[in-house]
Amino acid sequence: MTQNQKIIKNKVGLLSLAQTLGSVSDACKIFGYSRDSFYRFKELYDNGGEEALLEISRRKPNLKNRVESAVEQAVLEFAIDQPAYGQQRVCNELKKRAVSVSAATVRNIWKRNNLETFKKRLSALEAKMAQEQPILTEDQLKALERKKEEQEAHGEIETEHPGYLGAQDTYYVGTIKGIGRIYQQTFIDTYSKVAFAKLYDRKNALVAAEMLNDRIVPFFEEHQIPLLRVLTDRGTEYCGTREQHEYQLYLAVENIDHSRTKARHPQTNGICERFHKTIQQEFYQTAFRKKIYSTLEQLQSDLDTWITQYNVERPHSGKICCGRTPMQTFFDSLDLAKNKMLDNLHSADINVAA
Repeated sequence: MTQNQKIIKNKVGLLSLAQTLGSVSDACKIFGYSRDSFYRFKELYDNGGEEALLEISRRKPNLKNRVESAVEQAVLEFAIDQPAYGQQRVCNELKKRAVSVSAATVRNIWKRNNLETFKKRLSALEAKMAQEQPILTEDQLKALERKKEEQEAHGEIETEHPGYLGAQDTYYVGTIKGIGRIYQQTFIDTYSKVAFAKLYDRKNALVAAEMLNDRIVPFFEEHQIPLLRVLTDRGTEYCGTREQHEYQLYLAVENIDHSRTKARHPQTNGICERFHKTIQQEFYQTAFRKKIYSTLEQLQSDLDTWITQYNVERPHSGKICCGRTPMQTFFDSLDLAKNKMLDNLHSADINVAA
């Protein structure tokens, strides 16, 4: 049943019930309509039948009150040229061009054309870029950079293929009697969501580098693709002077770029944060109730088993995985990384020849 059919059914039901009960007031109370509405429905039904009972309360816009098409076009063009400007700023700037329009009218024009937010205006700019490939102004470039920064600050990471960007973070597991504090070094390939985790009894730059050297770099070398960049927070185990910091030195030796999260925005590395929640709920909370661990090796062994299950058997609902397991996603997209390597080598050969 369509929405229009439901509307007609209720109104016809009101008219029929009033005739059955012999009381307009009682029928209106049951259906929740006023007596004025009843008599209006009855007049429409008597004159035009059921089709006349369609929704009539919606006000139709008075097109005569709209601004001229030239003014509306100027507002729309300005929304693309200066997507970061608000409605009042647009109003003031258009007045300099002898275009008289109020801030409220600018807002209404934006809403009619689905441009009322900064994000939507940026999307319109990107669509125009894709179609026309124009030369962007400095303000447009700044707006696009601002959008990229906001996306990264909220966890929307730009990633193109496996090995393009890995996210690393430190997770405090807890304290076990006889072992002490336990920290987990976490690494996730942001494209395929393949995860690695290794436990340590300390948190410093040396163990952060050891994690990469022991598990991560050999994995990518095995599949003949490089790890290009690593994203971390601004913790002391990841940041420091290159000559005196083991982690920074290791990245330099392996030619891996280092990106840091935006200050006071931990959600930038949200992929690790979400994984930590998953591993806490699905592994640690269960494992510590089933077994008493006396050594770090015992816990690491069970953790490795769970990580293997996570990567190989557990479907992932990420936007790239789309229900595939992380390892399946990784293998399905290996050609993307290898083709990118070939493109880079080809570009380098052309530059050398030139």
